[in-house]
Amino acid sequence: MTKGLQIVGLGLATLDILVRLRQMPTWEQAGPIRAFRFDGGGLVGTAMVAAAKLGARVGYVGTAGNDEAAELKLRSFVEAGVDLSRLARRPAPEDQVIMVYVHAETGERVFAGLENLRGAPLRPDELDRDYIAAAPYLHLDGFHPEAAMQAARWAREAGNTVVFDASLATGPIRDYRRALVPLTDILISGRDFGYHLTGKRDIYQAGEEILALGPRVFVETVGDQGCYTVTPTERFHTPAFAVPVVDTTGAGDVFHGAYIVGLLQGWDARRVAQFASAVSALKCTVLGGRAGIPTFAQTLAFLRERGIEMG
Repeated sequence: MTKGLQIVGLGLATLDILVRLRQMPTWEQAGPIRAFRFDGGGLVGTAMVAAAKLGARVGYVGTAGNDEAAELKLRSFVEAGVDLSRLARRPAPEDQVIMVYVHAETGERVFAGLENLRGAPLRPDELDRDYIAAAPYLHLDGFHPEAAMQAARWAREAGNTVVFDASLATGPIRDYRRALVPLTDILISGRDFGYHLTGKRDIYQAGEEILALGPRVFVETVGDQGCYTVTPTERFHTPAFAVPVVDTTGAGDVFHGAYIVGLLQGWDARRVAQFASAVSALKCTVLGGRAGIPTFAQTLAFLRERGIEMG
């Protein structure tokens, strides 16, 4: 499947163990679990499964262990048809495992990962340059930082588009994430990344400063408030779609995968943002970061019901 790839993703893929509950247990008092699920997770991993479910030809580059947890983590990649031929297997138990506690009433979540989550990163010498350069889009999240930097350079040299999931920020931006910004064409972040990178509280002002660093598009997602987009010629807000929320896990990751699929359709920035928002909203109606990802046709039907034709 290596020929004809449209997107290659390099970054984090996890096994998520999700429990939906109303109250977190303590050492003094336990409580009931409403529901649970094993699902694949991780920023780039989930984005790539979303893109594949939406019809794109996708490859994933990352690491996996040699145990049952690793197979569970990879299952949704396989089911979605994601190419794993450049996956690096480690002769050790899977270490990218996350406990996800989902609030039964709000769908918000708290994560707890294994202590050695970053213990065996992908190395640059494990990359296949031709594979990285073959797809017109490379998606990164900064995990495996040295390999990510190398892959971004190769993609740019090949004339391809680098998309960076900068995630949200609650404090100073780490150096390896800052270093990826000038190598990025489309930077999509979570809440407050723009502020912590530039010092500008206004999202549009932050976006303009980010574009001056190298990216040609900046998008900041802000949960149920939607997302804000800045390009050299436009700046606009896209409202979120109202849906019955079960679980917000992976909503941003799915947005990224859907955003790239929208770009592959040749849509303008406003349509791409609406499409990605719709896919993300539908995902939130099901427990798990990947379980609720809709198909392309389901997403278009959802938009059409709301009077939005993608053209």
